[in-house]
Amino acid sequence: MVNAYYSKNVEVDKYLIRYYDIVNNSSNRPSILFLHGLGGSAERWTKIIPSLSSKYRLIIPDIIGFGYSEKPHVEYTVDFFINFLKKFLNTLNISDVIIIGSSFGGLLALEYAIKYNDTVKKLILVSPAGMMRYVTPTLKHYISAALYPTYENVLRAYKEMVYDSTIATDESILDFINRMNLQNSKYVFMSTLMGFNDHPNLNDRLKIDIPTLIIWGRYDKLIPVRYAKKFKIPNSRIVIIDHCGHYPHLEKIEIFTKTVTKFLDN
Repeated sequence: MVNAYYSKNVEVDKYLIRYYDIVNNSSNRPSILFLHGLGGSAERWTKIIPSLSSKYRLIIPDIIGFGYSEKPHVEYTVDFFINFLKKFLNTLNISDVIIIGSSFGGLLALEYAIKYNDTVKKLILVSPAGMMRYVTPTLKHYISAALYPTYENVLRAYKEMVYDSTIATDESILDFINRMNLQNSKYVFMSTLMGFNDHPNLNDRLKIDIPTLIIWGRYDKLIPVRYAKKFKIPNSRIVIIDHCGHYPHLEKIEIFTKTVTKFLDN
């Protein structure tokens, strides 16, 4: 579990970034970069760490502006995030990488792979953003929870985003409330959303030669599963997980880890 490790801080382009760097026995293992979604943090990946830490070096940041990383008052465009990720990996002396990204993190993973095609070895997109052009009712509730992070608002949003409402624990709700009450958190959240407005269409830019796995929960209300077929990446396959909402890596841990491990091992 991530909680058994200590997070670190590294300065990237003068900003402090909190992250986990998990490597067992050898620093020569392939590196996996994990990217959480909008309003998330490194802890969103906690439950799948044990299944991957024996074979890979796991790099799990609070993306700049989110979690407990620094939150500068800048424009949070997709280009800003991609430039940050490149500097972050350079700071850690990582050139070749596997990327696993969830939701907004999935969009960042894909955009990074498009820009730095020759450095990304494999790509795993979990309910990725980038194709949906309207706001679902669940996304509206999530935005409301971020801007007005009361226990009731966050609980409602979390319950809508998952298939099994027991996933919405007190610990996760209180942590979200705490993070959204940090200075500049709400600004970063909305600036990132506004940055989507100027984001170029993905359809003509998906011709990447990278093995790609796309995972989606069948009952995702935040970004509905019908958008999966729009990610027409040449060397890709789609896996739909039943009885699952927006967070397969939290809701269906065993199926998710088996699917990911099989893809990485081939």
